[in-house]
Amino acid sequence: MAPFLAYEDRGGDGTGDPAATPLVLIHGHPFDRTMWAPQLGVFSASRRVIAPDLRGYGASPLSPALTDFGGFAEDIEALLDELGVASCVLAGLSMGGQIVMDCYARFPHRVRGLVLADTSPVAETPEGRAARHALADRLLREGLRGYADEVLEKMVAPYADPEVKAHVHRMMTATRPEGAAAALRARAERPDYRETLARATVPSLVVVGADDTYTPVSGAESLHALLPGSTLCVVEGAAHLPNLERPERFNAALAEFLARVDRKA
Repeated sequence: MAPFLAYEDRGGDGTGDPAATPLVLIHGHPFDRTMWAPQLGVFSASRRVIAPDLRGYGASPLSPALTDFGGFAEDIEALLDELGVASCVLAGLSMGGQIVMDCYARFPHRVRGLVLADTSPVAETPEGRAARHALADRLLREGLRGYADEVLEKMVAPYADPEVKAHVHRMMTATRPEGAAAALRARAERPDYRETLARATVPSLVVVGADDTYTPVSGAESLHALLPGSTLCVVEGAAHLPNLERPERFNAALAEFLARVDRKA
């Protein structure tokens, strides 16, 4: 059950357009819902926007611990039930994008559109599984500060705005090691989502930062080719977090996509 999840819920109080499709934003690892601040502020003026903290992240509790990656998707569906959201556009970045894929595999009838940013549908390799478990062990031993220092300029480009860098670093260092480690172990065993996505029947948007080294443009192009009728947006001047690094460009692509979903609805 998901009523325990912390979340932002904006635009559903009569300020947004009741006919517009609700938007649900799923953050990546090791972040929290504040990574969507540039999108919450813009899109809640026209529609309901919900951004939860995943279990073990932000203000959401860790317990009961997740034992598999699909537990995140089950939490999201329970939250939609709690908030009375019958259907929505699901948007996720990195690990959040993989959770969106899992959601679509579990409850496709509730999904009106997919936004997959800087993410991959491919199951983890044996080497990748070992690396995720090793990183989980490290975070439990050391906490996240050293890791955050090391990866900051891969999460965002070295040339990113200092305030954006500071925000990203704060999110990482505020994340509890137990939550991050549990998610890493669950993520290491995630399934391959390519078959599910190849059968997708809803509009989809693939976004990637041009300088992303975690999920490079070539991977986004493959994801775009896999998804029927999808749109690809490569955000110049950004790495792994284009929604924070280049919010105007990211928001423009998202706004165009949401208008397409609304027209179809």
